[in-house]
Amino acid sequence: MHDFCFTIPYGLLVLVGGVVGYVRRGSTASLAGGAGSGLVLLIAGFISLKAFEKRQNSYFALGLETVCSLTLTYVMGTRYLETSKIMPAGLVAALSALMSLFYLYKMATGANHIPPKAE
Repeated sequence: MHDFCFTIPYGLLVLVGGVVGYVRRGSTASLAGGAGSGLVLLIAGFISLKAFEKRQNSYFALGLETVCSLTLTYVMGTRYLETSKIMPAGLVAALSALMSLFYLYKMATGANHIPPKAE
């Protein structure tokens, strides 16, 4: 499975979560963290998608996705340990941890598999 297949929905989820946190509680930290991280993930996902369409790998996008998900795992994991609230800290920490493992796996296996060109 290609990284952009998961990154784009993951980025949308983080972005929407940040906006919802701002609308419901007026939290500018949620807006900045969630929307900022979500936009970075979406941009990285689209860079990876465009590179794949050109039959290339984007190691820059994969690195950006990995750093962003590891950062979200750390920040939200720490918040979960402090508050013990599953929503949103525990959920985002768990999802980000899974995505971090996926991205690290993709890095270890050489990024996206580019199928041979059909003749």
